[in-house]
Amino acid sequence: MPVSTLRVIVLEDHSFQRAIAVSMLQQMGCTQVFQAADGAQALAVLNEVGPVDIALCDLRMDGMDGLEFLQAVGHSGQVGSVIISSSLSADLRRTVRQIISLLNLELLGDIGKPLHYETLERLLKKHCSAPRIATPPEPPEIFPDEAQVREALATHELCGFFQPKFILETGEITGVEVLARWRHASGKVLSPACFLPVLERYGLLDELLNQQLHQGLALQQQLRTLGHDLNFAFNLHAGQLSSGTLASQIRSLLSEYGARGSSLTFELTESGLLQAPETSLECLYRLRMMGCRLSIDDFGSGFSSLQRLLQLPFNEIKLDAGFVQALTQEPRCHAVVSSTLALGEALGMAVVVEGIETDEQRQHLLNMGCSQGQGYWYARPMSSGDLLRWLEGGQQRSLRA
Repeated sequence: MPVSTLRVIVLEDHSFQRAIAVSMLQQMGCTQVFQAADGAQALAVLNEVGPVDIALCDLRMDGMDGLEFLQAVGHSGQVGSVIISSSLSADLRRTVRQIISLLNLELLGDIGKPLHYETLERLLKKHCSAPRIATPPEPPEIFPDEAQVREALATHELCGFFQPKFILETGEITGVEVLARWRHASGKVLSPACFLPVLERYGLLDELLNQQLHQGLALQQQLRTLGHDLNFAFNLHAGQLSSGTLASQIRSLLSEYGARGSSLTFELTESGLLQAPETSLECLYRLRMMGCRLSIDDFGSGFSSLQRLLQLPFNEIKLDAGFVQALTQEPRCHAVVSSTLALGEALGMAVVVEGIETDEQRQHLLNMGCSQGQGYWYARPMSSGDLLRWLEGGQQRSLRA
Protein backbone atom coordinates (compact mmCIF):
# COMPACT_ATOMS: atom_id res chain seq x y z
CA MET A 1 0.00 0.00 0.00
CA PRO A 2 1.58 3.36 -1.01
CA VAL A 3 1.57 6.21 1.50
CA SER A 4 -0.40 8.36 -0.96
CA THR A 5 -3.46 6.12 -0.56
CA LEU A 6 -3.56 6.34 3.24
CA ARG A 7 -6.54 8.06 4.84
CA VAL A 8 -5.49 9.75 8.08
CA ILE A 9 -7.38 11.82 10.63
CA VAL A 10 -5.53 14.10 13.07
CA LEU A 11 -7.14 14.74 16.49
CA GLU A 12 -5.43 17.66 18.20
CA ASP A 13 -7.02 20.55 20.08
CA HIS A 14 -4.00 22.85 19.69
CA SER A 15 -4.44 24.50 16.29
CA PHE A 16 -0.71 25.12 15.68
CA GLN A 17 0.31 21.55 16.56
CA ARG A 18 -2.58 20.22 14.48
CA ALA A 19 -1.38 22.24 11.51
CA ILE A 20 2.16 20.89 11.92
CA ALA A 21 0.89 17.28 12.01
CA VAL A 22 -1.23 17.80 8.89
CA SER A 23 1.69 19.46 7.09
CA MET A 24 4.05 16.57 8.00
CA LEU A 25 1.62 13.99 6.69
CA GLN A 26 1.15 15.87 3.44
CA GLN A 27 4.93 16.18 3.00
CA MET A 28 5.16 12.41 3.38
CA GLY A 29 2.76 11.98 0.47
CA CYS A 30 -0.60 11.56 2.22
CA THR A 31 -3.27 13.13 0.03
CA GLN A 32 -6.29 12.37 2.24
CA VAL A 33 -5.66 14.02 5.61
CA PHE A 34 -8.59 15.06 7.78
CA GLN A 35 -8.48 16.98 11.04
CA ALA A 36 -10.54 17.61 14.16
CA ALA A 37 -10.15 19.62 17.36
CA ASP A 38 -11.83 17.02 19.61
CA GLY A 39 -13.47 13.62 19.57
CA ALA A 40 -16.98 14.80 18.77
CA GLN A 41 -15.74 16.75 15.76
CA ALA A 42 -13.71 13.72 14.64
CA LEU A 43 -16.81 11.47 14.79
CA ALA A 44 -18.68 13.98 12.65
CA VAL A 45 -15.82 14.00 10.12
CA LEU A 46 -15.78 10.20 9.95
CA ASN A 47 -19.54 10.08 9.43
CA GLU A 48 -19.05 12.44 6.49
CA VAL A 49 -15.90 11.04 4.82
CA GLY A 50 -16.04 7.37 5.86
CA PRO A 51 -13.46 5.09 7.52
CA VAL A 52 -9.77 6.04 7.84
CA ASP A 53 -6.65 3.90 7.97
CA ILE A 54 -4.96 5.79 10.80
CA ALA A 55 -6.02 8.11 13.61
CA LEU A 56 -3.18 10.32 14.91
CA CYS A 57 -4.67 11.03 18.29
CA ASP A 58 -3.96 13.34 21.20
CA LEU A 59 -5.51 12.18 24.47
CA ARG A 60 -6.07 15.27 26.60
CA MET A 61 -8.57 17.59 24.85
CA ASP A 62 -11.45 19.80 25.87
CA GLY A 63 -14.87 18.35 25.07
CA MET A 64 -14.71 14.69 23.99
CA ASP A 65 -11.12 13.63 24.69
CA GLY A 66 -9.03 11.14 22.77
CA LEU A 67 -9.90 8.11 24.91
CA GLU A 68 -13.64 8.78 24.60
CA PHE A 69 -13.20 9.01 20.82
CA LEU A 70 -11.33 5.70 20.66
CA GLN A 71 -14.02 4.04 22.78
CA ALA A 72 -16.64 5.41 20.40
CA VAL A 73 -14.93 4.03 17.26
CA GLY A 74 -13.70 0.77 18.81
CA HIS A 75 -15.16 -2.33 17.09
CA SER A 76 -16.83 -0.04 14.52
CA GLY A 77 -14.35 -0.42 11.68
CA GLN A 78 -14.16 3.36 11.24
CA VAL A 79 -10.50 3.45 12.32
CA GLY A 80 -7.90 0.87 11.37
CA SER A 81 -4.80 1.84 13.37
CA VAL A 82 -4.01 4.37 16.10
CA ILE A 83 -0.93 6.49 16.71
CA ILE A 84 -0.92 8.12 20.15
CA SER A 85 0.67 11.57 20.29
CA SER A 86 0.30 12.85 23.83
CA SER A 87 2.28 14.56 26.57
CA LEU A 88 0.55 12.51 29.28
CA SER A 89 2.82 10.55 31.63
CA ALA A 90 4.08 7.14 30.52
CA ASP A 91 1.98 5.20 33.04
CA LEU A 92 -1.25 6.83 31.83
CA ARG A 93 -0.34 6.19 28.18
CA ARG A 94 0.34 2.57 29.07
CA THR A 95 -3.19 2.24 30.44
CA VAL A 96 -4.60 3.75 27.23
CA ARG A 97 -2.59 1.27 25.17
CA GLN A 98 -4.16 -1.58 27.11
CA ILE A 99 -7.63 -0.13 26.51
CA ILE A 100 -6.89 0.21 22.78
CA SER A 101 -6.05 -3.50 22.54
CA LEU A 102 -9.40 -4.33 24.17
CA LEU A 103 -11.23 -2.15 21.64
CA ASN A 104 -10.10 -4.25 18.67
CA LEU A 105 -7.94 -1.38 17.40
CA GLU A 106 -4.36 -1.78 16.21
CA LEU A 107 -1.85 0.40 18.07
CA LEU A 108 0.66 1.50 15.44
CA GLY A 109 2.77 3.60 17.81
CA ASP A 110 3.01 5.79 20.91
CA ILE A 111 5.25 8.70 19.93
CA GLY A 112 4.63 11.35 22.55
CA LYS A 113 5.03 15.08 21.89
CA PRO A 114 6.33 17.02 20.08
CA LEU A 115 5.96 15.15 16.81
CA HIS A 116 9.14 14.10 15.04
CA TYR A 117 9.04 13.76 11.27
CA GLU A 118 11.28 10.66 11.09
CA THR A 119 9.33 8.77 13.77
CA LEU A 120 5.98 9.50 12.15
CA GLU A 121 7.30 8.56 8.71
CA ARG A 122 8.63 5.25 10.04
CA LEU A 123 5.21 4.36 11.45
CA LEU A 124 3.47 5.17 8.17
CA LYS A 125 5.92 2.94 6.28
CA LYS A 126 5.39 0.20 8.85
CA HIS A 127 1.64 0.40 8.29
CA CYS A 128 2.04 0.35 4.50
CA SER A 129 4.46 -2.59 4.48
CA ALA A 130 2.30 -4.84 6.64
CA PRO A 131 0.56 -7.57 4.58
CA ARG A 132 -3.17 -6.85 4.59
CA ILE A 133 -4.71 -7.95 1.31
CA ALA A 134 -2.93 -11.15 0.32
CA THR A 135 -4.10 -13.16 3.32
CA PRO A 136 -7.54 -14.75 2.98
CA PRO A 137 -10.16 -13.88 5.59
CA GLU A 138 -9.99 -15.96 8.73
CA PRO A 139 -12.76 -18.53 9.07
CA PRO A 140 -15.04 -18.08 12.08
CA GLU A 141 -13.48 -18.99 15.42
CA ILE A 142 -14.25 -22.51 16.64
CA PHE A 143 -15.83 -22.90 20.06
CA PRO A 144 -15.94 -26.61 20.88
CA ASP A 145 -18.29 -28.28 23.32
CA GLU A 146 -17.55 -31.04 25.83
CA ALA A 147 -18.16 -33.92 23.39
CA GLN A 148 -15.82 -32.42 20.78
CA VAL A 149 -13.05 -31.86 23.31
CA ARG A 150 -13.39 -35.40 24.68
CA GLU A 151 -13.20 -36.74 21.12
CA ALA A 152 -10.09 -34.61 20.45
CA LEU A 153 -8.43 -36.09 23.55
CA ALA A 154 -9.36 -39.62 22.53
CA THR A 155 -7.98 -39.18 18.99
CA HIS A 156 -4.88 -37.27 20.18
CA GLU A 157 -5.75 -34.17 18.17
CA LEU A 158 -4.66 -32.20 21.24
CA CYS A 159 -0.88 -32.22 21.04
CA GLY A 160 2.17 -30.43 22.30
CA PHE A 161 3.96 -27.59 20.54
CA PHE A 162 7.41 -26.70 21.80
CA GLN A 163 8.92 -23.24 22.29
CA PRO A 164 12.63 -23.01 23.19
CA LYS A 165 14.12 -21.13 26.12
CA PHE A 166 17.58 -19.72 25.51
CA ILE A 167 20.64 -18.03 26.99
CA LEU A 168 20.54 -14.37 25.97
CA GLU A 169 24.30 -13.99 25.65
CA THR A 170 25.14 -17.10 23.62
CA GLY A 171 21.87 -18.20 22.00
CA GLU A 172 22.30 -21.65 23.55
CA ILE A 173 18.99 -23.50 24.02
CA THR A 174 18.38 -24.58 27.61
CA GLY A 175 14.97 -26.18 27.36
CA VAL A 176 11.51 -25.99 25.83
CA GLU A 177 8.07 -25.12 27.10
CA VAL A 178 5.35 -27.58 26.09
CA LEU A 179 2.26 -25.71 24.90
CA ALA A 180 -1.10 -27.32 24.15
CA ARG A 181 -2.46 -26.97 20.61
CA TRP A 182 -5.39 -28.60 18.82
CA ARG A 183 -4.83 -29.87 15.27
CA HIS A 184 -8.48 -29.49 14.34
CA ALA A 185 -10.15 -31.52 11.59
CA SER A 186 -10.81 -28.22 9.77
CA GLY A 187 -7.06 -27.88 9.19
CA LYS A 188 -6.66 -25.08 11.70
CA VAL A 189 -4.33 -25.23 14.68
CA LEU A 190 -6.39 -23.92 17.59
CA SER A 191 -4.89 -22.01 20.51
CA PRO A 192 -5.54 -23.02 24.14
CA ALA A 193 -7.96 -20.12 24.54
CA CYS A 194 -10.47 -22.10 22.47
CA PHE A 195 -10.42 -25.33 24.43
CA LEU A 196 -8.73 -24.97 27.83
CA PRO A 197 -11.84 -23.42 29.46
CA VAL A 198 -13.83 -26.49 28.36
CA LEU A 199 -11.16 -28.86 29.69
CA GLU A 200 -11.15 -27.04 33.01
CA ARG A 201 -14.93 -26.92 33.26
CA TYR A 202 -15.32 -30.69 32.78
CA GLY A 203 -12.30 -31.83 34.78
CA LEU A 204 -10.18 -32.94 31.81
CA LEU A 205 -6.97 -31.04 32.55
CA ASP A 206 -5.34 -34.08 34.16
CA GLU A 207 -5.98 -36.17 31.05
CA LEU A 208 -4.42 -33.47 28.86
CA LEU A 209 -1.39 -33.26 31.16
CA ASN A 210 -0.96 -37.03 31.07
CA GLN A 211 -0.93 -37.03 27.26
CA GLN A 212 1.47 -34.08 27.17
CA LEU A 213 3.84 -35.78 29.60
CA HIS A 214 3.90 -38.98 27.55
CA GLN A 215 4.51 -37.06 24.33
CA GLY A 216 7.06 -34.73 25.88
CA LEU A 217 9.04 -37.42 27.71
CA ALA A 218 9.14 -39.61 24.59
CA LEU A 219 10.49 -36.68 22.56
CA GLN A 220 12.93 -35.77 25.32
CA GLN A 221 14.19 -39.38 25.33
CA GLN A 222 14.68 -39.25 21.55
CA LEU A 223 16.55 -35.94 21.81
CA ARG A 224 18.89 -37.36 24.44
CA THR A 225 19.99 -40.08 22.01
CA LEU A 226 20.81 -37.29 19.54
CA GLY A 227 22.90 -35.41 22.10
CA HIS A 228 20.34 -32.78 23.10
CA ASP A 229 19.77 -32.86 26.87
CA LEU A 230 16.92 -30.36 27.28
CA ASN A 231 14.65 -29.48 30.17
CA PHE A 232 10.94 -29.74 29.29
CA ALA A 233 8.49 -27.36 31.00
CA PHE A 234 4.81 -28.21 31.39
CA ASN A 235 2.00 -25.91 32.48
CA LEU A 236 0.01 -26.88 35.56
CA HIS A 237 -3.27 -25.41 36.77
CA ALA A 238 -3.22 -24.67 40.49
CA GLY A 239 -6.28 -26.86 40.96
CA GLN A 240 -4.34 -29.90 39.74
CA LEU A 241 -2.03 -29.66 42.76
CA SER A 242 -4.80 -30.87 45.08
CA SER A 243 -4.63 -34.33 43.52
CA GLY A 244 -3.01 -36.71 45.97
CA THR A 245 -1.64 -38.85 43.14
CA LEU A 246 -0.06 -36.26 40.81
CA ALA A 247 3.45 -36.49 42.25
CA SER A 248 3.45 -40.30 42.23
CA GLN A 249 2.15 -40.38 38.63
CA ILE A 250 4.98 -38.11 37.54
CA ARG A 251 7.48 -40.29 39.42
CA SER A 252 6.21 -43.37 37.53
CA LEU A 253 6.47 -41.60 34.16
CA LEU A 254 10.03 -40.49 34.91
CA SER A 255 10.92 -44.12 35.62
CA GLU A 256 9.14 -45.35 32.48
CA TYR A 257 11.10 -43.01 30.21
CA GLY A 258 14.39 -43.18 32.08
CA ALA A 259 14.31 -39.46 32.83
CA ARG A 260 15.57 -37.45 35.80
CA GLY A 261 13.28 -35.21 37.80
CA SER A 262 15.63 -32.31 37.07
CA SER A 263 14.76 -32.65 33.38
CA LEU A 264 11.23 -31.37 34.05
CA THR A 265 9.89 -27.96 35.03
CA PHE A 266 6.30 -27.30 36.05
CA GLU A 267 4.99 -23.77 35.46
CA LEU A 268 2.08 -22.38 37.46
CA THR A 269 0.56 -18.93 37.12
CA GLU A 270 0.86 -16.84 40.26
CA SER A 271 -2.85 -15.97 40.46
CA GLY A 272 -3.83 -19.49 41.50
CA LEU A 273 -1.17 -19.82 44.17
CA LEU A 274 -2.07 -17.11 46.64
CA GLN A 275 -4.44 -19.34 48.60
CA ALA A 276 -2.74 -22.70 47.96
CA PRO A 277 -4.17 -25.29 50.41
CA GLU A 278 -2.10 -27.76 52.40
CA THR A 279 -2.49 -30.53 49.80
CA SER A 280 -1.13 -28.22 47.08
CA LEU A 281 1.89 -27.32 49.18
CA GLU A 282 2.59 -31.02 49.76
CA CYS A 283 2.44 -31.70 46.02
CA LEU A 284 4.87 -28.86 45.30
CA TYR A 285 7.16 -30.19 48.01
CA ARG A 286 7.15 -33.71 46.56
CA LEU A 287 7.83 -32.45 43.02
CA ARG A 288 10.84 -30.52 44.29
CA MET A 289 12.01 -33.55 46.27
CA MET A 290 12.04 -35.51 42.98
CA GLY A 291 14.33 -32.84 41.54
CA CYS A 292 11.70 -31.15 39.36
CA ARG A 293 11.96 -27.41 38.89
CA LEU A 294 8.98 -25.20 39.78
CA SER A 295 8.36 -21.93 37.97
CA ILE A 296 5.95 -19.08 38.70
CA ASP A 297 4.57 -18.20 35.25
CA ASP A 298 3.43 -14.75 34.07
CA PHE A 299 4.98 -13.20 37.18
CA GLY A 300 3.77 -9.65 37.69
CA SER A 301 0.51 -10.05 35.78
CA GLY A 302 -1.49 -10.99 38.89
CA PHE A 303 -1.46 -9.76 42.46
CA SER A 304 1.52 -11.60 43.82
CA SER A 305 2.22 -11.90 47.52
CA LEU A 306 5.87 -11.74 48.48
CA GLN A 307 5.05 -13.70 51.60
CA ARG A 308 3.64 -16.55 49.50
CA LEU A 309 6.68 -16.36 47.24
CA LEU A 310 8.82 -17.11 50.28
CA GLN A 311 6.54 -19.91 51.49
CA LEU A 312 6.23 -21.81 48.19
CA PRO A 313 9.17 -23.96 47.03
CA PHE A 314 9.66 -22.39 43.61
CA ASN A 315 13.08 -21.97 42.01
CA GLU A 316 12.21 -20.03 38.85
CA ILE A 317 10.32 -16.84 38.00
CA LYS A 318 8.96 -16.27 34.49
CA LEU A 319 8.41 -12.56 34.04
CA ASP A 320 5.28 -11.65 32.08
CA ALA A 321 5.87 -10.60 28.46
CA GLY A 322 3.98 -7.33 28.91
CA PHE A 323 6.91 -5.75 30.75
CA VAL A 324 9.32 -6.42 27.88
CA GLN A 325 7.18 -4.74 25.25
CA ALA A 326 7.52 -1.33 26.91
CA LEU A 327 10.94 -1.88 28.46
CA THR A 328 12.76 0.93 26.67
CA GLN A 329 9.84 3.40 26.66
CA GLU A 330 8.57 3.26 30.22
CA PRO A 331 10.74 3.75 33.31
CA ARG A 332 8.22 1.83 35.44
CA CYS A 333 8.50 -1.29 33.27
CA HIS A 334 12.27 -1.01 33.39
CA ALA A 335 12.08 -0.75 37.18
CA VAL A 336 9.83 -3.84 37.46
CA VAL A 337 12.17 -5.95 35.33
CA SER A 338 15.24 -4.72 37.20
CA SER A 339 13.61 -5.35 40.59
CA THR A 340 12.48 -8.86 39.59
CA LEU A 341 16.00 -9.74 38.45
CA ALA A 342 17.35 -8.51 41.79
CA LEU A 343 14.64 -10.38 43.70
CA GLY A 344 15.40 -13.60 41.83
CA GLU A 345 19.10 -13.29 42.58
CA ALA A 346 18.46 -12.55 46.25
CA LEU A 347 16.14 -15.55 46.60
CA GLY A 348 18.35 -17.88 44.56
CA MET A 349 15.69 -18.18 41.85
CA ALA A 350 16.35 -18.16 38.12
CA VAL A 351 14.50 -15.46 36.15
CA VAL A 352 13.28 -16.20 32.62
CA VAL A 353 11.91 -13.22 30.67
CA GLU A 354 9.07 -14.00 28.25
CA GLY A 355 8.05 -12.17 25.09
CA ILE A 356 11.45 -11.19 23.63
CA GLU A 357 10.68 -10.19 20.04
CA THR A 358 13.60 -7.99 18.97
CA ASP A 359 17.37 -8.01 19.30
CA GLU A 360 17.11 -4.55 20.87
CA GLN A 361 15.06 -6.03 23.72
CA ARG A 362 17.53 -8.90 24.09
CA GLN A 363 20.50 -6.55 24.28
CA HIS A 364 18.72 -4.30 26.78
CA LEU A 365 17.85 -7.24 29.03
CA LEU A 366 21.40 -8.56 28.75
CA ASN A 367 22.73 -5.18 29.91
CA MET A 368 20.37 -5.36 32.89
CA GLY A 369 21.82 -8.70 33.96
CA CYS A 370 19.14 -11.01 32.57
CA SER A 371 20.51 -14.35 31.38
CA GLN A 372 17.54 -16.43 30.17
CA GLY A 373 14.64 -15.65 27.88
CA GLN A 374 11.93 -16.93 25.60
CA GLY A 375 10.15 -15.34 22.65
CA TYR A 376 9.59 -15.03 18.92
CA TRP A 377 13.00 -13.38 18.39
CA TYR A 378 14.54 -16.79 19.07
CA ALA A 379 11.85 -19.25 18.01
CA ARG A 380 8.09 -19.66 17.80
CA PRO A 381 6.26 -22.69 19.22
CA MET A 382 6.68 -25.67 16.85
CA SER A 383 5.58 -29.26 16.50
CA SER A 384 7.76 -32.12 17.73
CA GLY A 385 8.86 -32.93 14.18
CA ASP A 386 9.73 -29.31 13.49
CA LEU A 387 11.68 -29.11 16.75
CA LEU A 388 13.77 -32.15 15.76
CA ARG A 389 14.51 -30.67 12.34
CA TRP A 390 15.24 -27.29 13.91
CA LEU A 391 17.77 -28.77 16.33
CA GLU A 392 19.39 -31.18 13.89
CA GLY A 393 19.51 -28.53 11.14
CA GLY A 394 21.38 -26.11 13.37
CA GLN A 395 18.73 -23.44 12.86
CA GLN A 396 18.96 -22.17 16.43
CA ARG A 397 20.74 -18.85 16.81
CA SER A 398 24.39 -18.90 17.81
CA LEU A 399 25.63 -15.67 19.35
CA ARG A 400 29.07 -16.79 20.40
CA ALA A 401 31.87 -14.51 19.29
